[in-house]
Amino acid sequence: MISTLKTRASLAEGRVMRQFHDWCEQPHQYAEEWKKSNSGKVLGYFCTYMPDEILYAADILPVRIFGGHEADIGVADSHIHSMYCPYCRDCLSRGLKGVYNYLDGIGIAQSCLHMRQAFWSWKKEIPREFSYYLYMPHGNQCRGSSEYLVAELAKFKSAVEAWIGRSISDEDLDRGIETCNTNRRLMRQIWEYRKNPSPAITGLEAMQIVMSSQVVDKREHNEALKEFIAMLPNRKPERETGTRLAAIGSENDDRRFVAMVEQELTMPATFVIEEHCVGARYFWNEVIPAEDRLASIAKRYLDRPPCPSKDWPVRRRFEHLEELIRDWNVEGVLLIAQKFCSPQALDMPALTDYLQKKGLPVLRLEIDVTIPVGQFRTRVEAFLEMMSDLI
Repeated sequence: MISTLKTRASLAEGRVMRQFHDWCEQPHQYAEEWKKSNSGKVLGYFCTYMPDEILYAADILPVRIFGGHEADIGVADSHIHSMYCPYCRDCLSRGLKGVYNYLDGIGIAQSCLHMRQAFWSWKKEIPREFSYYLYMPHGNQCRGSSEYLVAELAKFKSAVEAWIGRSISDEDLDRGIETCNTNRRLMRQIWEYRKNPSPAITGLEAMQIVMSSQVVDKREHNEALKEFIAMLPNRKPERETGTRLAAIGSENDDRRFVAMVEQELTMPATFVIEEHCVGARYFWNEVIPAEDRLASIAKRYLDRPPCPSKDWPVRRRFEHLEELIRDWNVEGVLLIAQKFCSPQALDMPALTDYLQKKGLPVLRLEIDVTIPVGQFRTRVEAFLEMMSDLI
């Protein structure tokens, strides 16, 4: 009887994790089926500062635009500088190839120069029925940034209302806020299990959970998260944890790289926490409900762990990183930057110095559309060996 129950639990756990995996592998199929089932609109967005709450209030499915990690992204070269980061070029390439033809609209909250150019090129060459550039302040530490963003969110809300042909009420906004907050809250619960000496989930599984939350309906995603959380107290990893790693840096949705580190090295290692926009940075803080819904949404995005392009003049996220490293008992840090990522390139020297002064070993890696698996395997293994010699 006990064996039968364990088998059923294992099958259920595998089914839920396969669901997260399949959502990551087939986001376009999911979005197309969602449109048919819900008779709704789908908006593709380029940056996680896009306010999901307003889109869910309007019954629009937000889908983050990702690249395909395919070597051939030359189709984008006539539209965007080849010295721009490979991620933005990969995203634009996917659009030009028709991968995202199901999108009804596109949007961006003011991001780095490279992603902005990808948006403008997409808008010109692959026009949709709706497009919007949300002027999210880069200087979010500046006086007046809150009032500025509230006004910009009001403009965005009005534009979305004109697009869908109806007003968005306070009750709609409350529903959108609760949907997104629930998703953030549930993922925070899961991340707590990564603190364990033997983490209940791997870094690859964590990436699949976050990435899938950015491409599927969060209401459906929330149900899968709840089911997964119920299994976590009894989940025992079937692998050695090894060195506890943190991944910090640019956008990184390269699951092949994470799988290589966790599954293919001679020395075991596990990513126990990450600080980038396909990880904890995306869901870390919630909207605190208030009478002025747009003001509460604005506060959430201004207060979230910032992207390097918005972390000035004071690098306030460094202390946040220190807390993550302490609470998740990190032993080594991989600083991962997209090639030509200017904000991260400016951040790396100061961040490297900051972490090393805290006694943390740091390995810096520059990633492209595809990664040189063999070279990276050698470098990460050498890094882990160096750490073992220091212990």
